[in-house]
Amino acid sequence: MTRSVYVTGIDRGDGRQVVELGVMELLTRHVDRVGVFRPLVHDGPDRLFELLRARYRLSQPAETVFGLGYEEAARLQAEQGTDELVSQLVERFHRVAKDHEYVLVLGSDYAATSLPAELNLNARLANEFGAAVLPVVGGQGQEAASVRAEAHNAYRAYHSLGCDVVALIVNRVAPAQHPAVAEQLSAHLPVPCYALPEDGALSAPTVGQIVHALGAEVLLGDDSGLARDARDFVFGGAMLPTFLKALTPGCLVVTPGDRADLVIGSLAAHSAGAPSIAGVLLTLDERPGPDIMALANRLAPGTPVVSVSGGSFPTAAELFAVEGKLNAAAPRKAETALGLFERHVDTAELTNRISVARSGRVTPMMFEHELIERSRAGRRRVVLPEGNEERVLRAADVLLRRDVCDLTLLGEEAAVRKRAADLAIDLEGAQIIDPQVSPLRERFAELYGKLRAHKGVTYELAYDVVADVSYFGTLMVQEGLADGMVSGAVHSTAATIRPAFEIIKTKPGAQIVSSVFFMCLADRVLVYGDCAVNPDPDAEQLADIAIQSAATAAQFGVEPRIAMLSYSTGTSGSGADVDKVRKATELVRERRPDLLVEGPIQYDAAVDAAVAKTKLPDSEVAGRATVLVFPDLNTGNNTYKAVQRSANAVAVGPVLQGLRKPVNDLSRGALVQDIVNTVAITAIQAQGAAPGGSPAADA
Repeated sequence: MTRSVYVTGIDRGDGRQVVELGVMELLTRHVDRVGVFRPLVHDGPDRLFELLRARYRLSQPAETVFGLGYEEAARLQAEQGTDELVSQLVERFHRVAKDHEYVLVLGSDYAATSLPAELNLNARLANEFGAAVLPVVGGQGQEAASVRAEAHNAYRAYHSLGCDVVALIVNRVAPAQHPAVAEQLSAHLPVPCYALPEDGALSAPTVGQIVHALGAEVLLGDDSGLARDARDFVFGGAMLPTFLKALTPGCLVVTPGDRADLVIGSLAAHSAGAPSIAGVLLTLDERPGPDIMALANRLAPGTPVVSVSGGSFPTAAELFAVEGKLNAAAPRKAETALGLFERHVDTAELTNRISVARSGRVTPMMFEHELIERSRAGRRRVVLPEGNEERVLRAADVLLRRDVCDLTLLGEEAAVRKRAADLAIDLEGAQIIDPQVSPLRERFAELYGKLRAHKGVTYELAYDVVADVSYFGTLMVQEGLADGMVSGAVHSTAATIRPAFEIIKTKPGAQIVSSVFFMCLADRVLVYGDCAVNPDPDAEQLADIAIQSAATAAQFGVEPRIAMLSYSTGTSGSGADVDKVRKATELVRERRPDLLVEGPIQYDAAVDAAVAKTKLPDSEVAGRATVLVFPDLNTGNNTYKAVQRSANAVAVGPVLQGLRKPVNDLSRGALVQDIVNTVAITAIQAQGAAPGGSPAADA
């Protein structure tokens, strides 16, 4: 039977979209096919569903998501009664339920509707759907006692109507009131109750949302600039020296368009990082001349300059009415919302209470979710040497908003912060270190000089070497100032891992450093090794790669069943290449008799049960292999790329193994999500042995 959870409220203004997004995140961690159903919908696009569809790659047809429009529902209820309205909505719900393992139901929003007893209708629909109920209460501007009373009322209202209330969430609590609210709720309600504090970043509109709401014209600026949050409004009227003192970080400057001095002054301040602004809004339909606009563009490329026809006073009234909204065009707000939800909700407890059974399949999204969840659970610090690189900064933005791990960025601090400001990225919570001027440089030079003295490295030479960001980051890991390092977005593989070979070195029992890719296919996760480091390993090295890869697989929840790949299966072939694989297989069995290993074996016999039944019918690995070890780099690298492209697989890696402490290399074509995944993997590697019961265990 399809399970479902009904997220609902008692009044408007509860910011319920944060909870709905958070619950969707929980569901997609465990369930392959999640459906969405909104019984009652307003005219126009549904911003939340568009966000869910984009973020979670939903294939559900949009027409099945929505039940009835509010006006149509009110008319049906008035003419034919509530029973007929409910009957039609139940029928539409079951159309969704039959095609999905779990359904997230989005309750009505109490906003400008003409439906009587809206709470009662939500309760009845939840009961008819057989859905667990998760009420959300808005706590904005209320004292702790008032919030507690509202929460009690919400619980009693739904419980008295026969609903299965599994938990309750109070949202938008004043930060100063949050500890008291959380304490009182946990002590006085019969179900778990979670309190989420108000987060200004969620209510702050982006510049793009302001442009849309005011019908403004964009004169300058790019997509990154329009995605900046306008955290404050500063209205220009004073002379420039006084005006500059009023600027605040992330503010939107509002000034008449004929005040070129304020336009250029605020953009110059942004360029200098003192402070970084969201953009400039020109009023009165006045615009600076082309020379001024050209200078503005050179001063702060990408920073929005937009224009409206109204004066400052009516524009101000409109601005203060614009509120930030979660939608597909503001993905960073979604990361902030998820970080807020996951910090303040016991997600394991809530998952259990809404009865989410884990799917037998492991999708790429489920694997990526698991990485984030495990990284957050055992917090570690990861150093990112390429602190000026845009993709690295965007990944840092996601990691910080989701509270995944602690971060250190390397680079000149002013340059890093300036680049982040240009990209509308808030680095609050990240540590920034400039190796050139850091007090650690002398300490690291002494250490590196001693480590490499046998190679003729003097202190003076070491002092120059450790200023390199890759060496500096590696030494941070070696000295315990960071738990792991991720680099390679702009540096070569050699530049990333050479310092690790020299400083961190291989861990006991490992002969070489090797790598694996996690290949996230549609229904399973496979581990490929070695596809990135060792060109032509001999039998001893190949056996070491297999044992290391099995350990890495187990650490990330993939039960290791090792296939030692070759162009022949079993005893069907001979030759130097096959003999190497056969010897490596024997060495694995000698060294680790506890591991399941088969080789030599062809790829099809390793992963296809039908082929395995013909070629190796008695093998415990054939047809079920999860760790595939390639005989050389040429085969491995080409195979992983072929599978990645032709099967539309997500390739996570390369993940280095065999080092005493984790250092991981990125492809220079790495996407932001690739960097996020690699940082999460590095943090998990730094945690040590992984707990059992990971979702990929049956992959």
